[in-house]
Amino acid sequence: MQRRKFLSLVGLGAVAMSAAPVALSATDWRADKPDVWTAHSVDDAIKAMFGSKAIVEGDVTVTTPDVAANGGAVPVNVKSGIKAKSVSVFQDANPEAAVIVFDCNEYSIVNYDMKMKLKSVGEPITVTCIVEGTDGKLYSGKRTLDVALGGCEG
Repeated sequence: MQRRKFLSLVGLGAVAMSAAPVALSATDWRADKPDVWTAHSVDDAIKAMFGSKAIVEGDVTVTTPDVAANGGAVPVNVKSGIKAKSVSVFQDANPEAAVIVFDCNEYSIVNYDMKMKLKSVGEPITVTCIVEGTDGKLYSGKRTLDVALGGCEG
């Protein structure tokens, strides 16, 4: 009998939790700043995202392989100790420069791993990361790599 009471309480708790509204906080960057996502150069995308704010180089580490064997899934890590409001990643190989924007809160740790699809363009590719600090300043880090084959062209 105890087991039935327990299971019914667990079931009622699950129903109550599913009915409770969930509060999520996220910015729809594509709707708020559509020009970022159609910009063809990194500079244009950064300007569309942040305006003409000065960017301090450093305090942001971007890690990639020196040569990516396959452009279909290039591992990228972005790390920083800066208290961040947002983290934006851009690249100069694909037709649109913007890759992703992460919203951060006071508890966020900037240490993001991702895989990017990068078109092999026959010349070095630069991945640029901009961290917008809670102090309002912009900090950047860059990494240049080569893609051996694949990516957007197959």
